[in-house]
Amino acid sequence: MRIPLLTMTMSLALLGSASADGVKIGVNIGVPAPPPVIVAAPPVPVVVVPPVVVAPPHLVVVPGSPVFYAPSVEMNFFAYGGRYYSFHQGGWFVAPRPGAPWVAVAPSRVPRAVLAVPVGYYKVPPGHAKKMEGRHGCPPGLSKQGRC
Repeated sequence: MRIPLLTMTMSLALLGSASADGVKIGVNIGVPAPPPVIVAAPPVPVVVVPPVVVAPPHLVVVPGSPVFYAPSVEMNFFAYGGRYYSFHQGGWFVAPRPGAPWVAVAPSRVPRAVLAVPVGYYKVPPGHAKKMEGRHGCPPGLSKQGRC
């Protein structure tokens, strides 16, 4: 009796697998795919450099100061210690000679004498300097530190 039962079980198993070849079972759960990961590059700061001064302009001394300024130039232009300085678009720049490109410089690297030039000698006063009319053109952070 065991042999016929075993034969019958095997034939059902073979018959079941033969008819199940075309059947596929899958489970679909409605979970949306995660959103794509977008890595944005950090914004690149735009630095607007002052125009290159090809020839040395006519310089006039700032009264009571070792710094010179250029009244005929349409930008903030100061000369001190053999270098040119400009406060342009919110930042300080330095050039070693006429025709040389301007290089951005940290306010801490600008000589105190240049930072102390009164606002009246700026062609385009810095935003903070407009509020400090009659006082030195020293940025508030440096002023608080006693650096100019």
